[in-house]
Amino acid sequence: MRRIPSGLRISGIAVAVTGSVMGAGHLLGAATSSPPATVRHPAAPAPPASSPARPPASIPLAWRDPVTGPGRPPLPENANGPFGSWRNTGTAEVALTFDDGPDPQWTPQVLELLRLYKVKATFCLVGVNVVKFPHLVRAMAAEGHTLCNHTWGHDLGLGNRGYGAILADMQRTTGAIRAAVPNAKVSYFRHPGGRWTAAAVSAAKSLGMTALHWDVDPKDWRKPGAQAISTMVKSSAIPGAIVLLHDGGGDRRGTVEALRSILPNLTARFPLVAMPAGIDPPRRHGLQLPVHLGQQ
Repeated sequence: MRRIPSGLRISGIAVAVTGSVMGAGHLLGAATSSPPATVRHPAAPAPPASSPARPPASIPLAWRDPVTGPGRPPLPENANGPFGSWRNTGTAEVALTFDDGPDPQWTPQVLELLRLYKVKATFCLVGVNVVKFPHLVRAMAAEGHTLCNHTWGHDLGLGNRGYGAILADMQRTTGAIRAAVPNAKVSYFRHPGGRWTAAAVSAAKSLGMTALHWDVDPKDWRKPGAQAISTMVKSSAIPGAIVLLHDGGGDRRGTVEALRSILPNLTARFPLVAMPAGIDPPRRHGLQLPVHLGQQ
């Protein structure tokens, strides 16, 4: 029997002991180790209690392109306004509207300020003024503003007349606007003084016009001064507001001056938009349009 040198025996024993200790340590570590702790991120801070309520999300007016025509106004009747008229935009956007023009002195100044602040608005036009100053109506349309029917002669009592008389007045006014701007979309009607009746709203709808009311009225037609007009509009405007102003019907220097502070204030707080005018129904080749080659 071969004898193992003592040096080798000692080395072997050391290796065996070392391996045993290392193995035991490995097993002990496996037995006592715990899974990694879950990293918890701090919760997002809650909004302050005083945060103003936001309107529900909806399609911006600027993105809408409704098909309009007889019996198909761009916007349906709205429960918020008198007799189904629109008192607000229904979005977070604010709409500036100007009544009683066009006027050769004040309308160009209003258009210049809107151009300066890159704002589109809605102009509610009186027929007799359209006939006198058609070039101003063309300027409105060329700059992307929406055109609105405001009766032929600013008839406060139109809604109480017979249905046929209401229709005739609206058609005459829209005809004058389209004589100035051929194929113009006249998709809104605003009753003078806001004196709405069911007959006026119904007649407007039959001609493809949405009844357009308002919810911010600084009564600039009373000429309270630029400061009063500006303060009222800036303090009353909220998301969705339709603001009533005037570019015709009298001396509007107060309104023009007020716009110099209204426009920078509102553009910093809200998207300002024109009411959506809509588009004509699509025409079909072979019926309203010539047949394409290959369609015969």
